[in-house]
Amino acid sequence: MLQEISIKIPRERIGPLVGKSGSIKRRLEELSGAKIEVNSSTGEVRIRFDEVKDPLMPQKMLQVVRAIGRGFNPEIAMKLLDDEYTMEVIDLRKYVGESKNQMIAKKGRVIGEKGKAKKYIEERTNTNISVYGHTISIIGKYYDIIPAKEAIEALLQGARHSTAYKRMEKAMAMMKDLSLMELSLKRREKVEERED
Repeated sequence: MLQEISIKIPRERIGPLVGKSGSIKRRLEELSGAKIEVNSSTGEVRIRFDEVKDPLMPQKMLQVVRAIGRGFNPEIAMKLLDDEYTMEVIDLRKYVGESKNQMIAKKGRVIGEKGKAKKYIEERTNTNISVYGHTISIIGKYYDIIPAKEAIEALLQGARHSTAYKRMEKAMAMMKDLSLMELSLKRREKVEERED
């Protein structure tokens, strides 16, 4: 069954999507089984599947291309091919409207001096963050993205870095508890299945 999806990305992100001598595009095609067509003058990317073996693959590929378009290195974007990874995009216009100066200031708060804030959030939450255009995007596992997003949103709302980090740590503890509860439920279900 033929399936085709398209997405528009910034023209300056076409190069990273295609890669040197087409290497990234070829690799994505091999990993997904899709055919990728790129219009470098408009930024339109068409992803065509002649046959879909994994029903989630079209959505995964859309996310990978979108992530590259949001400034991620293709290697990091390819994490989205794994079922455990997802991407969250925060639109800065929600916080500052169309003000370019405010946008620059907010991005600066998230990045921090010499990139320290962004790096700290990435390392503590095991996520990857891209600050690009009018968005801040996070790639990671679901339980890791939530604390990273908590810290970023706190910074965008004007919180001090220390306060944002405390909110992140609190969210991390909550996610860990949720993850453990989920694991415990799965184990209990397996035991009950064996007893039946």
